Amino acid sequence: MEKKNLELAIQLRHELHAHPELSYQEVWTKQHLMNFLKEHTTRLEIVDQGKYFYAVYRAGEGKRNVAFRADFDALPIPETIELPYGSQIPGVSHKCGHDGHSASLAGFALEVDQKGADHNVFFLFQHAEETGQGAIEAQELIDAEKIDEIFGYHNMSGFPEGMVGVIDGTAHCASRGMSIEMIGSPSHASEPENGKNPSFAIAKIIDAIPQFTSTENNEGLVLCTIIQIDVGSENYGIQAHTGALRMTIRAEKEVELDRLQQSIEVLTKKLCEEQGIEVSFKYNDIFPETANHKESSDKIRQVCQDIGLPVYELPRAYRASEDYGYYLKKTKGAFCYVGNGENYAPIHTFEYDFRDENIEIAVELFKGLVGTK
Repeated sequence: MEKKNLELAIQLRHELHAHPELSYQEVWTKQHLMNFLKEHTTRLEIVDQGKYFYAVYRAGEGKRNVAFRADFDALPIPETIELPYGSQIPGVSHKCGHDGHSASLAGFALEVDQKGADHNVFFLFQHAEETGQGAIEAQELIDAEKIDEIFGYHNMSGFPEGMVGVIDGTAHCASRGMSIEMIGSPSHASEPENGKNPSFAIAKIIDAIPQFTSTENNEGLVLCTIIQIDVGSENYGIQAHTGALRMTIRAEKEVELDRLQQSIEVLTKKLCEEQGIEVSFKYNDIFPETANHKESSDKIRQVCQDIGLPVYELPRAYRASEDYGYYLKKTKGAFCYVGNGENYAPIHTFEYDFRDENIEIAVELFKGLVGTK
């Protein structure tokens, strides 16, 4: 990577880090990235799509259309470590490294703009990854531009720094937030038999979760995490008559996630019908499984071999979800990782900060995938 381009990308990363914005609030971030590309490139077409944007390098008619995606939203986590480019927004920081992902993609764009590529290259800068909504909206790029293949990466702690992590098939589990809301009927606390209290149904649902998620009943990882139990009020004279159980359900395969959801719904409806309680279900933060295509993962392996980047074969899918999976439902591609180190602070923690060294690794990998020298 050209030294000047690397310096610009690192500077950009620090600027993004200092001005983090939450999902659907990334106004400054998006504009700053667009301004960076307008200032430092001459051959790229920039397409503003409102909440997100993409830039295009056209190699010519008949060339393959290859896309690369970076996310740019931040997290509601305060900056607690001392950094010269620390967050200037109280309670918000880039503790997932999306500032680094976007800086990497921007640096890659500079290299392609200056040196060319063997394919038409689409640089997709996406909003709202943390909520799972950004890719739902940005996936329209796949059909609109007839994308043949898409790649992306995430920095990741827990394996050696500088290594490129790859896996075939499921890379990230599917997940969704599940909210069960119940309405019974109140009674005086001294006469519980005269009311309908959802506490007992909620307790039975929770008690059944280990059965639904057991390895005996599922092929891969299936999890159900209790997020909130909200029943009744602090009024000691009134029996609880409303309640909500909120969970995150998760699985390596969407078919097993669907089965888990159905099992919970069936049991809940049965219990509420028996007890005369109204029930409704709501879902949010819906993430598909991120399932890599082996052909694309193999291209990553080959480029790493060609340019001397060490490869780390991931032993299993990450439990955490990624909205990148929406793209892989529409076209082939793969999602890979650059290692921060076995003992480096994990993402989504106070101590974490993106490693600037990862920028050049990602850029060189991406260059190899499109034939940029």
